[in-house]
Amino acid sequence: MQFPPVEEQLAVIKRGIVDLVGEEDLKKRLTVSRDEGRPLRIKFGIDPSSPDIHLGHTVPLRKLRDFQKLGHTVIVLWGTATAMVGDPTGRNKTRPALTREDVEANKQTYRSQIGAVLDIDGIEERENGEWFLGQSFMDCVGLASRYTVARMLERDDFTKRYKGGLPISVHEFLYPLLQGWDSVELKCDVEIGGTDQLFNLLVGRDLQGQEKQAEQVCVTMPLLEGLDGSQKMSKSLDNYVGVAESASVQFGKLMKTPNELVEKYFVLLTDVEQATYSDLLAKPLDAKFALAQAIVASFHGADAAAAARTEYDRVHKEGGVPDNLPEWTPDDTVRRTDSGKIQFPTALAASGLAASSSEARRLIQGKGVRIDGQVVVDVKAEFGPGNYVVQVGKSRAGRWLIS
Repeated sequence: MQFPPVEEQLAVIKRGIVDLVGEEDLKKRLTVSRDEGRPLRIKFGIDPSSPDIHLGHTVPLRKLRDFQKLGHTVIVLWGTATAMVGDPTGRNKTRPALTREDVEANKQTYRSQIGAVLDIDGIEERENGEWFLGQSFMDCVGLASRYTVARMLERDDFTKRYKGGLPISVHEFLYPLLQGWDSVELKCDVEIGGTDQLFNLLVGRDLQGQEKQAEQVCVTMPLLEGLDGSQKMSKSLDNYVGVAESASVQFGKLMKTPNELVEKYFVLLTDVEQATYSDLLAKPLDAKFALAQAIVASFHGADAAAAARTEYDRVHKEGGVPDNLPEWTPDDTVRRTDSGKIQFPTALAASGLAASSSEARRLIQGKGVRIDGQVVVDVKAEFGPGNYVVQVGKSRAGRWLIS
């Protein structure tokens, strides 16, 4: 196979990265790879500890895709053993271990979603259960002897917990060794991870050296802040954009990207060239439209991205409603009046269009709620049987099916 020139490959590889440990080694390996027509082996470990992924998870996946496009072999290593141990990285307490059944179910869902970024048919898939699940206790002791407690406490998260008197389970010390040993088993040339994974990646480099293998190059990617602009993107914080979400939902969420993160999102989540997005940054709204269309198109196609843009304009500029409205049918727990109707604030809160009845009253009094296109300001309004289209501001809408 004919690979691109080494400097051209390096420019692609270095876009958006934070750490590159062993850059000279990488240059040499790329040169040999090109001369011999032999692809490098690029490792990325995934502990399938949750079933769904968001844009934050795609940052390292996109770097893997870069290596794929350059002609190298991408190894997705499923942590079917390590997921049951629990990665302590960035945690202030021990993470609950998962069952084998949990891990397998999550893996299948996760796998279907990473196919939106990677050429799933072109990757090498492995499981670290292949070499760990059949080992004996003495094998584990032997692996543990390769690192000292002092070395483990060099990890920032372990140090903070130790100094803070928070418990660190012995099995958590084993996790970096397990991840590092994966690199020995796979004889990989490069490992990719988030910046919070650098210690674990370096353990793999050390263990390969102990085994007289060529030490892997370590590449880290930044952690992606969510739509709140400050904290790491997370489903639990509701500041995320899900890979499996619809085009219109993704588009609407991405239009809320904080101005200070637009450039970072372009770099890490799109293929848009710097010369193009740099010109857009002076016009934040235009930049967000371009960003949202580029990201949505990468998951759903250009036509779906264009349709999502049209729907966004109709809803936010023309006061229209989305094509697909979430429906709410009140159950028996929703309080009704003696006449069997539901009070306006109660319905808004129960349907999820307001956080509480008190917020619902404020929205109504502030002329922020439309029922079937008409602003309703009467907080004492009641709703009986019917089909109602409800809009709250410009970003929330739903359909009430009241019987």
